[in-house]
Amino acid sequence: MNFVNLFKIALKALSNNKLRGFLTMLGIIIGVASVITMLAIGQGSKKSIQSEISEMGSNMIMIHPGGDIRGGVRLEADDMESLKLEDLESIRTGCKYVTYVSPSVNSAGQAVYGANNTPTTVYGVNADYLDIRRYKVEDGEFFGEQDIKSAAKVCVVGKTVVGELFTNGESPVGRVIRFGKIPFRIVGVLESKGYNSMGMDQDDLILAPYTTVQKRILAVTHLQEITCSALSEEYTEEAIEEITGILRVNHRLRESDEDDFTIHSQQELSSMLTSTTDMMTVLLAAVAGISLLVGGIGIMNIMYVSVTERTREIGLRMSIGAKGRDILAQFLIESILISVTGGLIGVVLGIGASLLVNVMVAYPIYIQPWSVFLSFAVCTLTGVFFGWYPAQKAAMLDPIEAIRYE
Repeated sequence: MNFVNLFKIALKALSNNKLRGFLTMLGIIIGVASVITMLAIGQGSKKSIQSEISEMGSNMIMIHPGGDIRGGVRLEADDMESLKLEDLESIRTGCKYVTYVSPSVNSAGQAVYGANNTPTTVYGVNADYLDIRRYKVEDGEFFGEQDIKSAAKVCVVGKTVVGELFTNGESPVGRVIRFGKIPFRIVGVLESKGYNSMGMDQDDLILAPYTTVQKRILAVTHLQEITCSALSEEYTEEAIEEITGILRVNHRLRESDEDDFTIHSQQELSSMLTSTTDMMTVLLAAVAGISLLVGGIGIMNIMYVSVTERTREIGLRMSIGAKGRDILAQFLIESILISVTGGLIGVVLGIGASLLVNVMVAYPIYIQPWSVFLSFAVCTLTGVFFGWYPAQKAAMLDPIEAIRYE
């Protein structure tokens, strides 16, 4: 018996029990749709996090003072003064894998304009900070090198600060605000970046020359942080090795001494968050995949019922010349038809559900082609796997006993 005839027989058998066939498919449909939707949500979260980290500067490197033990007491990193401007210049001139370098000192406090005030943080930086953190000036301009040399009382503000202080919609450029007791003239406004993946408002800040913050607000000469950017994300490790070597030489550390500084990179954060989202995606897909298993068991159950119901039919076919492999192929085709049809419907529903999640709750999704192909392949294999045993049972029936079956 050729394949075309077997396919027609299987199709007719399924069409005689449409409702039962659809209910059997339902497990496969739900399983495939769930897997595609869960993977789309998981991958969407991953892409969103990677995009946000990229906006923050995926190749950013942050250097902080390290803790130290003095007189048997461990000092906090904030109490250390191990980072100096000399370190910054050494990194700028001695690192071939570093493109931009900015000092950083900051102070939290109250910004005041007229009758309005808002708590915020002023960051003392240089012009490289914009390139490192991917900030752009939307209105006005950034302060220049001369402002840094003279410790000028000028600043660039974020959109959140603008919204809190300038409630009448007036342009903040050229206006004078106070931070604590220090007046600052606004020379520019930053483009909005919104919240990052950790829920921090990236627009709630004031940028000022680092010399101004050092001398007029903090009264210090050391740096609280040095922020750098590597040539690209791929060269982050090489850049960190260079920076480590330069700082150890500058700080006259012996080989047995621990570093008196700590270095972190956005790559570490990206790897951690990516591994977390990957784990959650796998977990979601595994939970959704249980539906596929249930669907497969449903196929096996229905195929067993079908074999039992059609025992006499099987016996008649075998008595007029059908071989065991023909009976095996017939029932396998039926189970594959159920799983493949259910898989196709599940793919459509899964893509539709993913798009619906994106539209209704504005959750980021990303449908990868491999997730669709994988789901469809798994449901096809499910049909073969769970349909094989009932089909094998049908093929092994004795024709005489099958004809006598009531």
